Amino acid sequence: MPKSKLAGNIISSSTQQYLDIAEIKEDAVAMKDGTLRAVIMVSSINFALKSEEEQNAIIGSYVSFLNNIDFPLQIVIQSRELNIDGYMADLKKKEKEQTNELLKMQTSEYINYVNELISMSKIMNKRFYIVVPYDPLSDKHKNFFSSVADIFKPAFLIKVKEEKFMRRRLDLMKRVDNVMSGLNSMGLNAVLLDTQSLIELYYNTYNPVTSTTEKLTDVKNLRMGQF
Repeated sequence: MPKSKLAGNIISSSTQQYLDIAEIKEDAVAMKDGTLRAVIMVSSINFALKSEEEQNAIIGSYVSFLNNIDFPLQIVIQSRELNIDGYMADLKKKEKEQTNELLKMQTSEYINYVNELISMSKIMNKRFYIVVPYDPLSDKHKNFFSSVADIFKPAFLIKVKEEKFMRRRLDLMKRVDNVMSGLNSMGLNAVLLDTQSLIELYYNTYNPVTSTTEKLTDVKNLRMGQF
């Protein structure tokens, strides 16, 4: 086989076939094996700065949170270099527009300070996520024979049917509510990622370089045939 033809076949092969994700919709991720995922973005707290009483309260809430969870969770921490080009450009614009000479000089000094800070070390941005899974085959309330039957349906492995998807999504969201309630009890802010945020999260994760320059189209602006 000529090299050019072989290369063409490789290039035309979609990267989607290597991912476990079947589709993303209704604020949930449908996997190819029929399971679902929801992703919660969580704020952080500086535990070391808390008083001993506050630390004990947080630990107690965390223990209670774990005891109330009867399903697995995945905690993901993403650490990315913070892009402040837009922020620096805005500062330079304000410097030029500044009519007060003292403020103009202070703005210039601040810009130089930030540039020196960046030159010495990278400014990193950390984000914390909790992935909540739902596996219908492990659901205690699901009929065993119905579960086994699902395995032998080829279409089930590719795309979850709409009725089953919505029913399982409902069970997934019950877990999400349980997790978010526990996180709030620890003084953490938790937000469920919607469909657009999920798409951007996975796109940025699998395309860390191109995602900084190429922005995704809002999913609401896509036609059904394009999504």
